[in-house]
Amino acid sequence: MRYAIKMFYAENVLKSFNGNEILSSVSFTIGDNEKVGLVGPNGSGKSTLLSILAGEQFTDNGNAGFRGNEIGFLKQETITNSEKTISEELWESFPEASEIENRLQQLSLEMSKDSENLDSLITEQAKLFERFEQLDGYRIDKRIGRTLAGLGFKNDSLFQTCGSFSGGWQMRIGLAKILVRRPDNLILDEPTNHLDQNSQDWLAEELTAYPGTVLLVTHDGEFHDRVVNKVFELRNGKIITYTGNYTSYQKQKAERLAAQSSALKRQEKEINKQEKFIERFRSKATKASQVRSREKALDKIAPLEKITSDSEVNFKFDTATRTERDVLKAQSIGHSYNGNEIVLIDANLQVERGDKVMFIGPNGGGKSTLLKILAGEITPTHGDIYWANRAELGYYDQHQDEALDYDLTVLEEVQTVNKEHGDGVLRNILGNFLFRGDDVFKSVSILSGGERSRLALAKFLIKPGNVLLLDEPTNHLDRTTQRKLISALENYEGTVICASHDRELLDKVATRVIKVNDGECIELNEWHNISEVLTSK
Repeated sequence: MRYAIKMFYAENVLKSFNGNEILSSVSFTIGDNEKVGLVGPNGSGKSTLLSILAGEQFTDNGNAGFRGNEIGFLKQETITNSEKTISEELWESFPEASEIENRLQQLSLEMSKDSENLDSLITEQAKLFERFEQLDGYRIDKRIGRTLAGLGFKNDSLFQTCGSFSGGWQMRIGLAKILVRRPDNLILDEPTNHLDQNSQDWLAEELTAYPGTVLLVTHDGEFHDRVVNKVFELRNGKIITYTGNYTSYQKQKAERLAAQSSALKRQEKEINKQEKFIERFRSKATKASQVRSREKALDKIAPLEKITSDSEVNFKFDTATRTERDVLKAQSIGHSYNGNEIVLIDANLQVERGDKVMFIGPNGGGKSTLLKILAGEITPTHGDIYWANRAELGYYDQHQDEALDYDLTVLEEVQTVNKEHGDGVLRNILGNFLFRGDDVFKSVSILSGGERSRLALAKFLIKPGNVLLLDEPTNHLDRTTQRKLISALENYEGTVICASHDRELLDKVATRVIKVNDGECIELNEWHNISEVLTSK
């Protein structure tokens, strides 16, 4: 039996948007069963490249795509907002098996009513049973159940409609739909966003053992380390290849930059030496031939590329006023959705000025719901909330970037938050988030996922408060911006209540850790073993 070759390829790919070159002569091959991580700053063109490889965008020049029977492509904005149940949605990944199963049900009815054609119906049924077995149809439900369990879904989720889930859970449904089908080639754009630690651990094991070719984008270096055996860095429109995992990539990159810096210094020293000789002896006839020789040699020198550091965001959170000592008291908070989906039962919480509280726990445990209740976004089914009189709340939803208006420009979007500030002030703030010059006139619709997250963060910063409520604030941000955000929260003098699966955020910012699960808030007195805390049931 001849198996299809699974691979991705790019040959001299060029892609521009509005005159800006995003990809320039990009060439590479990802071989059969390789696991490759794609890294690079937000806005460098990673999502564009993924879309081209998947056949959803065309190149301006060159060729790119995949070889193999099929591809699974998880986008950052994957939404499965249908009225089908999860089980029905995932069965759509097996169209032939699903069609056979439906036909077998029809045959059962026909056989009970049509005795004259019974022989032909039995013959058709036998053929369909054989084909169903060839398609491994009897194991599909088991595969679906295993995948959903790995991604954190409860058993009764199978019969809930996809549209009843939040955006983060719908992303998981989209991921599950790809994984159960097991296509030859996988492209995953930020698959770890919205996954708790248990689900991330399961996904890392699944991808490591995956019998196909995987191209992965994530800002989680540890997840990269567990999955990939090669790293592509996309920078200035070009691909640089590194062998090994993410840690190996960082080491190789540092060595490459050090060697490049040394070579650049040697070249600059040599050029400077020759220029001084030429300038000194230009007017001396006895040195004329040497001067001409050195001028020709200089003309032939190809200048080495100068090393430029990535632009970094620059911001801090200011507290306009100081709250009373007792900032928050939440008593007996309970909440259910649609009257029967109970999320919180008896959650109690007291927060004092300066506390930096981290909510942890499995997805679906109630962290986001509790934050929405504290922020006044939803009213709890029962319970009471008391905020200090001088408390000024700032709420950052984990789907904040989804609330942006795609018809507006970057500048117009931040103007919707605070019209009191002039354009100059707003542009300065946007500049701190790397939207500089004409970038502020870009349409929100053409921004990358990371750029939209930076824009959402900029909007959040425009209205300072003395209490920050944050739901998964590091999602979609590149590593540099994540570190800047964590540093800003470390130095923030106000009060922070944050839900996150980010190990570094928990390690560096938290002064208190509260586990939200089974409807309650349980404070952890010690959390030295961060991995154990994040993966605990």
